[in-house]
Amino acid sequence: MDSTSMAASKSSSRRILVALVPLALFIALVALLVFGLGNDPRKVPSPLVGKPVPVFELPELTDPGRTVSDADLKGKISLVNVWASWCNSCRAEHQALMALAEIPDFQIVGLNWKDEGADANQVLRMTGNPYDMIGYDPDNTVGIDWGVYGAPETFVVDKQGIIRYKHIGPIDRKVWEETLQPLVTQLQADG
Repeated sequence: MDSTSMAASKSSSRRILVALVPLALFIALVALLVFGLGNDPRKVPSPLVGKPVPVFELPELTDPGRTVSDADLKGKISLVNVWASWCNSCRAEHQALMALAEIPDFQIVGLNWKDEGADANQVLRMTGNPYDMIGYDPDNTVGIDWGVYGAPETFVVDKQGIIRYKHIGPIDRKVWEETLQPLVTQLQADG
């Protein structure tokens, strides 16, 4: 093979390689996109599941002279619901929480997150208050420790103060009946 043919062959190989690299990158990106779209973002695992609730103390939203702390989450099963007055999904789940508040097997503890206290209290006056107590976290001080990145989110905490489950998104009848209620029932049976 003469030098002209070798140079042409090398040049041709480089052009093919240069064309294949972007194609390979494109295929990899498409694969990642397909994988990402196939996953439910509400099923992001929390690193806190199976661990004690973070230590915290916040003023109680409706009674600022009182506090809400990690100690309040021991001795009774708790649904810790992260919400805000500006959150449309939180308003959508509100009636479900009002119905759940009638069940004596657990307490519902609110974590009012990144909100204005006056706005949150106004929402509660207009729509009712399903919470046994509400920690007021306007600066996300406690939300960071809980790994909160959006509202609504709900944590199920057992009687020993261990986080057993995290639900991302609004609670509705289906979520309650298929996921949360069986877990609460199991935690009640476990003592």
